[in-house]
Amino acid sequence: FAPSEGAEADLTGLESMDQCRRTLEQHNWNIEAAVQDRLNEQEGVPSVFNPPPARPLQVNTTDHRVYSYIVSRPQPRGLLGWSYYLIMLPFRFTYYTLLDIFRFTLRFVRPDPRGRVTDPVGDVMSFIHSFEEKYGRSHPVFYQGTYSQALNDAKRELRYLLVYLHGDDHQDTDEFCRTTLCSEEVLTFINTRMLFWACSTSKPEGYRVSQALRENTYPFLAMIMLKDRKMTVVGRLEGLIQPEDLINQLTFIMEANQTYLISERLEREERNQTQVLRQQQDEAYLASLRADQEKDRKKREEQELKRQEEEKAHQSILAEERRRRTLEEEKERKSECLPPEPPLDDPDSVKIVFKLPNDTRVERRFLFSQSLTVIHDFLFSLKETPEKFQIVTNFPRRVLPCLPTEERPNPPTLMEAGLSRSEVLFVQDLTDD
Repeated sequence: FAPSEGAEADLTGLESMDQCRRTLEQHNWNIEAAVQDRLNEQEGVPSVFNPPPARPLQVNTTDHRVYSYIVSRPQPRGLLGWSYYLIMLPFRFTYYTLLDIFRFTLRFVRPDPRGRVTDPVGDVMSFIHSFEEKYGRSHPVFYQGTYSQALNDAKRELRYLLVYLHGDDHQDTDEFCRTTLCSEEVLTFINTRMLFWACSTSKPEGYRVSQALRENTYPFLAMIMLKDRKMTVVGRLEGLIQPEDLINQLTFIMEANQTYLISERLEREERNQTQVLRQQQDEAYLASLRADQEKDRKKREEQELKRQEEEKAHQSILAEERRRRTLEEEKERKSECLPPEPPLDDPDSVKIVFKLPNDTRVERRFLFSQSLTVIHDFLFSLKETPEKFQIVTNFPRRVLPCLPTEERPNPPTLMEAGLSRSEVLFVQDLTDD
């Protein structure tokens, strides 16, 4: 074990070989994991390779580091294994370097068809269908939508989003899906705690998410949550991981970031309350504004109605004045057109006494040969006479036809009407009729 222990001692500064051996044994002789964990301890970062027992965590809200859990494949042990590893290291380095250069060049010559996403929902549903055909229906509930939709739902519901990128050709994918992802405890844990989105990197939608998350190996899991008002990756789990370790790591990540989620919930609740309060204030303002507008409308209607009534009254007064003036002018015209009163000694004269509605008595003489219209015009010209009236005899009682009608366009004379030399006639008011 000397090479491993010496390498760790050089990287971490541990002087005790026993302490180095214990650290390597705790990390299953994974040098990368042990060194990373040791460096995290020196920086004050909680260990994610061997998380502490469940307890309230004090997380610095300004800490933006991502918790990573990397499970590497077993490292070579013994002098022979390390010798083989060191001999093959330059060849592997050269091989992977040339492979990366070839892939980079091929990307310009023949663009990856996965780079064009045309049916993201179809890609997700196709992966779910193929997954169930191969591993059965006992699995965490897959989010049946695009990656963007899953992010939006997790953000809206303030839930954790666990993203799984499925590497079809990776040697650990099959074992991870069968023994870990489809285990009863894992699917129960995921279904009750978070949203779960998955897709194969062979699909354009999965490839697009792979380019965004930049995974190093498979199986790959990323924990995403709303942090500082944006969806942020707070945990990355890479490599083959057992069910218990997966649950422990996810629990640790959730507990380490719980304060952020609580803060977001409180802030959102405060925003919602502020929004509700503002909405209530706006509604109250609108209600008050509508009430004021309704009051102004009624006031304007009342003012308009009053103005119309005043205008109508004014027009009535003007009309009445015009009518009265016209009536006076008509009376004057009738008075001017009256024939002169015959003398007392005229044998054809008729003395008539008129009793007006106001009990006034008026006396005048007319000729037997004159029309009854002359009597009507005389009475009409008097100021005491009503505007509309009729002349009635005393006995026998009858109405004199003083005005022309369609049946009798020429009213009779006093002689034809049967009047005597001395008559008393009554004037009846017809104005109200």
